Amino acid sequence: MGDQIPILYSFRRCPYAMRARMAIAVSEQSCALREVVLRDKPPEMLEASPKGKVPVLVLPDGQVLDESYDIMRWALGLHDPDGWLAPMASVASAASAASDADEVLGLIAENDGPFKEHLDRYKYANRYEEEGADPIDHRTHGLKFIEKLDARLAEGAYLCGGRFTLADAAVAPFIRQLANTDRDWFDAQNLPGVQRWLDGILESDLFLHIMQKYPAWAPGVDEPAFP
Repeated sequence: MGDQIPILYSFRRCPYAMRARMAIAVSEQSCALREVVLRDKPPEMLEASPKGKVPVLVLPDGQVLDESYDIMRWALGLHDPDGWLAPMASVASAASAASDADEVLGLIAENDGPFKEHLDRYKYANRYEEEGADPIDHRTHGLKFIEKLDARLAEGAYLCGGRFTLADAAVAPFIRQLANTDRDWFDAQNLPGVQRWLDGILESDLFLHIMQKYPAWAPGVDEPAFP
């Protein structure tokens, strides 16, 4: 199967892999899924992408995409039935399109940069002991980004207004990860917009579908088709 369609190396609980799978699923692109065990990464994945991080998409022509955002844009560039890229290509004017695109890219950059750094040092504080990382301090800093999202969600159902877009898919898996680190704490915060938004995404058919469990892949084992 993998010789005819792209091969996707993924890990179910990785937020980067989640958002890539969401975009692939909504775009209806078929891939051969290879579920990875991170402590025992297959040599085939490391040969394709030596940095050893999921997701990795190997296209039939041999091209490798090993950044989740690039995989999302690849999939949606082929087919975007729900208009996830709409804010990136506003029909109002070139200036409007540029402004909307900057807004989306800015949210994703802040999520993937400063917020992710605080999230890691909150969730995996033991990995950063040499830095003297205080997990609660990093949680407090991460909360500032979530409060920014909450303010946006007070004005619309989703991060860019009334429709689910690339920004929502790119950011939600990371907010989920922080929320699940201490769900009681998260639920007690005054974040009505984010809590509504996140619950809606996590309970959606799309998210439930991309979170199905698959056995770990090994050479010689047939890959299931995804989605």
